[in-house]
Amino acid sequence: MLRNASLLVAACLALTSSTIARAQLIVSEKEVRREARVEWLSMKRHLSVAHDPRIQNYVQCVANNIIGTLSPEQAQADWEVVVFDEDQINAFADPNYKIGVFTGLLRVADTPDALAAVIGHEVAHATEGHVMQRARKGARNNALVLLGSAATGISPDLLNEGAMLSLNLPYAREQETKADMIGLQSMAKAGFDPRAALSLWKNMAAAMSGKGAPPEFLSDHPADDTRLDTIIKQIRPALITYNQAVEAGKRPNCQAVAAPDR
Repeated sequence: MLRNASLLVAACLALTSSTIARAQLIVSEKEVRREARVEWLSMKRHLSVAHDPRIQNYVQCVANNIIGTLSPEQAQADWEVVVFDEDQINAFADPNYKIGVFTGLLRVADTPDALAAVIGHEVAHATEGHVMQRARKGARNNALVLLGSAATGISPDLLNEGAMLSLNLPYAREQETKADMIGLQSMAKAGFDPRAALSLWKNMAAAMSGKGAPPEFLSDHPADDTRLDTIIKQIRPALITYNQAVEAGKRPNCQAVAAPDR
C-alpha cells in the first residue's frame, strides 16, 4: 500500500512541470482580453455611471494627461474612461485600455494630483502586463490544486482554499510596488505633483482605520507603511521629473469635482 502511494506521488510530481506549463499556455492574451471585455460590458450594463457630467469630464481630463505620457503606441490605443456611481474606494485599468473609476475614490483622492496618482498606478498595471501575469499565476495554482488532490487524496475543495489565498489577490505585492513607481513617474511627466501620492495614502489609511484591514501578505495592496516607504524613496526622482515638466509648461487644468453626497 505504501509502495503504491509512493509511486502515485512520484508520478504526479513527474507530471507537475508539464501540467503547469500547459495550464499557463492555455491562458492566452486573446482569452484574457476577451474575458476583460465581457466584464467591462457587464459593468457598463449593470452599474450606474456618474450623474454629474462634470465628474466624468474631470476624471477624463486627469486620465488623458496620464495617457499622454505613454509610448506613442500605447497612447494611441482605444482608451475609454468611465466613472461609475459607486461609493467604493476603487479604480482599475484593464488590458483593453478601459479605465474605471468609482465615485467613492474621490473622497480620498480629493485633488487632481491625488487622482493622478491612482490613475497612473492603475494604467501601469495595464501597460506592464500585470493582468496576464496574474491570469497565468491563477492557471498555475489551479493545476497545483488538481495535482495535490491526486497525490494526497485530499478533496480539491480543501486544497483550493489555500490556492485562493493568491488567486483572490488582484496583483502581487511586487507588481503593486512597480505600479506605484511607474505611476509616480507618469503623473510627474504629465505635470501632476507626485507629493500628492503621500497625502493620498494617508487618506486611504484614515478611511481604512477601524475597518479591520487585512495584514500585508493577504492584502491586495502593500500595507500603508510599506507603500509610503516606497513612495518616499521615489519622490526625489519623481520631483525632478515634475519640475522639468512644469518648466516645459505642463500643468494640467483639470477642474476638481467632489464625490457626490450619499
